[in-house]
Amino acid sequence: MSDDSFIREVNEEMRQDQARALWDRFGVYFLVLAVLVVLGTAAFVVWEYWDNSRANASGDAFSEALELANGGKPDEALAALKALEADGYGAYPLLARMRSATVLAEKGDFAGAVAGFDAVANDTSIAESIRDMARLRAGYLLVDNGSYADVAARLEVLTADSNALRHSAREVLGLSAWKEGKAVDALKFFDQVSSDDGAPRSARERATTLAELIRGSGAAS
Repeated sequence: MSDDSFIREVNEEMRQDQARALWDRFGVYFLVLAVLVVLGTAAFVVWEYWDNSRANASGDAFSEALELANGGKPDEALAALKALEADGYGAYPLLARMRSATVLAEKGDFAGAVAGFDAVANDTSIAESIRDMARLRAGYLLVDNGSYADVAARLEVLTADSNALRHSAREVLGLSAWKEGKAVDALKFFDQVSSDDGAPRSARERATTLAELIRGSGAAS
């Protein structure tokens, strides 16, 4: 036997001895780790299936409720949305609350619709951006179904320069003020919208037209 062959055999024996020693010392831990990996993978697959199943079921229920609402069956739609609020999964209960308020408005129940949007707006567990959208929706309804004070109570908080909905809030406040004969206030809001480079072009154009109408009427002098 050559020296090289002997050295290789010795090295192989040493590696086998080291491997046996490692297994004797840590083999149980390796087995436990392997079992945990398998169990963890299985649990994730089961959870993912359960999560997707619940989300899909809620999505289907929401679509069916929309079909009822769009098909002229508001009462049935409201019942379906109410069930989804109670038993839905993920974002669907919140979507159901917002849609329920819209269906009530379409039915002519403006007080109920405003109450629905107010409930979302006052729910601190909901993201602020969604709460702001609910405030705006309530404000829109109150232009024709409430007072300027009602609109202002909900929308003045949205008029800050940092708020993404400021253009819409100012426009709605302007319309409400104008409707109530508060021409100076209305003009202020419309001018804010028309001079805001961050506002959509269509909003600036509407605000400019309305401001010109108010100035032309002499109501704000």
